[in-house]
Amino acid sequence: MKYLTRTVWILSIISLLTDIASEMLYPIMPIYLKSIGFSVLLIGILEGVAEATAGLSKGYFGKLSDHAGRRAPFVRLGYTFSALSKPMMALTVYPLWIFLARTVDRAGKGIRTGARDAMLSDEATPATKGRVFGFHRSMDTLGAVIGPALALLYLCFYPAEYRVLFLLAFFPGVLAITCSFLLKDKIRPKTANGTQVSFFSFLHYWKSSPVVYRQLVAGLLIFTLCNSSDVFLLLKMKQEGLSDTATIGVYIFYNMVYAIASFPLGVLADQIGLKKIFVAGLLLFAIVYAGMTVAHDWYWYGLLFFLYGLYAAATEGISKAWISNITSKNDTATAIGTYAAFQSVCTMLASSLTGLIWFKFGAGSALLTTTVIAVMVVIYILITIPEPESM
Repeated sequence: MKYLTRTVWILSIISLLTDIASEMLYPIMPIYLKSIGFSVLLIGILEGVAEATAGLSKGYFGKLSDHAGRRAPFVRLGYTFSALSKPMMALTVYPLWIFLARTVDRAGKGIRTGARDAMLSDEATPATKGRVFGFHRSMDTLGAVIGPALALLYLCFYPAEYRVLFLLAFFPGVLAITCSFLLKDKIRPKTANGTQVSFFSFLHYWKSSPVVYRQLVAGLLIFTLCNSSDVFLLLKMKQEGLSDTATIGVYIFYNMVYAIASFPLGVLADQIGLKKIFVAGLLLFAIVYAGMTVAHDWYWYGLLFFLYGLYAAATEGISKAWISNITSKNDTATAIGTYAAFQSVCTMLASSLTGLIWFKFGAGSALLTTTVIAVMVVIYILITIPEPESM
């Protein structure tokens, strides 16, 4: 496995540690916020602001990384921000401080994403992009299995001690920061000496990007508009009477499948084509959402979330590998950052639209609408976008 270079391993371990820290807090974040006086509306505003911060900063810092010809400093700073945000949440309960802490966390994700993915792309050839991104995704998602499990174990012994959990989550974050100092930049030229990068300068990339990039990203963004938060799937299970423990257990099972399947599916994608695996993933997504409208028992939900884990493994890392294969090496961070910025905005809209349809017409209508749009995107990709070159 020569393609799993030192840099790929370091980045993957950093992502594992960071996701352990973040996912330790994921199950208890809404509970904690409500316990300190946040209303549901205020929680929604908080998460919206945080997601917008992450989305827009991904585009800007991706462009800035390409402009500067540097990757490691952005990766290091981004993970540092995310680590520091964890204990910040526990210091005080003032709403403005909580907003600042969440914004720091999401800004950290925005700073590192484009540069990190470009660094992964630099370590691979077009023929090994799927397995490199797949391996990184496997390690990252493994943290989403370990983190919630640790949080549940802690809360079994110390129920409602949420603030201490935020402090404990700081330690894997510190390990991630330490590992980030092992990263070394490859020597690369700056893209434009003496010019400034404005916050929205990444938007100009859309006009100058390859046609196939715009075609692919357009399809991905349409899909994102129907791909709402996983909270809606968890809510559907709760409506059907599953206990809190069973619901969280299914979510951990989903992340386990996601983590285990990402690397082998990345290898398979390199062998038979990124497009084939990606389309298969979207079809699994459509099957899951259609199945959620008729499932009522825990074992059916277990099967559907098994398929949902395969969908995630077949699309998340594969989409970044695909984008990096159809864009210039000097623009990789900008290309991925621009897509991630648009994706974050569409994700916010998706949850709002799904919530509106759910409220007006019921869960079945919301889930079936998502299914139909996903199938339409599959048809669009099959007809419009050629298979990326693998050699």
